[in-house]
Amino acid sequence: MKPDLFEAPDYYNIDDLLSEEHKLVRDAARDWVKRDVSPIIEDAAQKAEFPKSIIGGLAEIGAFGPYIPEEYGGAGLDQISYGLIMQEIERGDSGVRSTASVQSSLVMYPIWKYGTEEQRQKYLPKLASGEWMGSFGLTEPDHGSNPGGMTTNFKDMGDHYVLNGAKLWISNSPFCNVAVVWAKNEEGRIHGLIVERGMEGFSTPETHNKWSLRASATGELIFQDVKVPKENLLPNKSGLGAPLGCLDSARYGIAWGAIGAAMDCYDTALRYSKERIQFGKPIGAFQLQQKKLAEMITEITKAQLLAFRLGQLKNEDRATSAQISMAKRNNVDMAIKIAREARQMLGGMGITGEYPIMRHMMNLESVITYEGTHDIHLLITGLDITGFNAFK
Repeated sequence: MKPDLFEAPDYYNIDDLLSEEHKLVRDAARDWVKRDVSPIIEDAAQKAEFPKSIIGGLAEIGAFGPYIPEEYGGAGLDQISYGLIMQEIERGDSGVRSTASVQSSLVMYPIWKYGTEEQRQKYLPKLASGEWMGSFGLTEPDHGSNPGGMTTNFKDMGDHYVLNGAKLWISNSPFCNVAVVWAKNEEGRIHGLIVERGMEGFSTPETHNKWSLRASATGELIFQDVKVPKENLLPNKSGLGAPLGCLDSARYGIAWGAIGAAMDCYDTALRYSKERIQFGKPIGAFQLQQKKLAEMITEITKAQLLAFRLGQLKNEDRATSAQISMAKRNNVDMAIKIAREARQMLGGMGITGEYPIMRHMMNLESVITYEGTHDIHLLITGLDITGFNAFK
């Protein structure tokens, strides 16, 4: 395995905008990725295995619920710190960042925001430490971009609920200890339920043959007459807005994370352009290669500024769902285009596991689709600026 020589680009001195705590948090995550992720991630991706050995390290750098209060096991950090951690983890691999995003924004966040004090005390410390891993059940086989059409449902049986249905494309599902599942009650109202592994009728088959996110565990959540205790209902918010609130937090993390993947592709291409000799000189001396690199650093810089400002708005509790959608869509689109250009700059070497670019490119094909597709986020922006709903 080649040494991880990554150097983060900062063309506009964005570090000057960060606090000392921000930089300490980011640097800790960056050092951990170089030490514990980079040496193993290519092999894990080739084998299509999630490296469970890194779960403890993710917990140690605060990747699980970084903004969750310390009283529940979180790090009590701000939203910019959360974003920076996601950026550094995705610089290592989008699948590893997916694992952390799900744990933080889709499992811990709803328990913290929508749950009871008893639920917070029971679940959050174990999730923050990585002792328990969680998954988030919203997407169904027939309902992706239209989650409100879900058919997973639960019935009130007096002293418990009975849950039936299935969820698909669920990160962490094959090894999750708990799942935050969204289902409709008998009146058709969407609620969140905490389902624990071991409950009879609850299974989590793994999804195989993926070309993307190969170092991340993906699967299903299947519920066949699962008895769920009534105290496992999240009582403080219901309706479609509840899971969408979780997705806002996750999409925000993705907007930062995609920058990390783009940075890694740019840094790899830049270094290669200085070392690869063709026609008697480094390929970085040719105009077309400089054009590609100049456009990459420009787009990365724009994305950095977009994410930083969004982080400020998040810290002030002023970020709108539409603003988060814009950042997620723009930054992932930016990253996937940079990955494709960087792959071309490396020629044939770009498709091998000796370099990270092809892995990033394949991963980003999932990131640009999940938690709101590229086109759906475009329509969210369109709705926000025109007032016309193009979904219906």
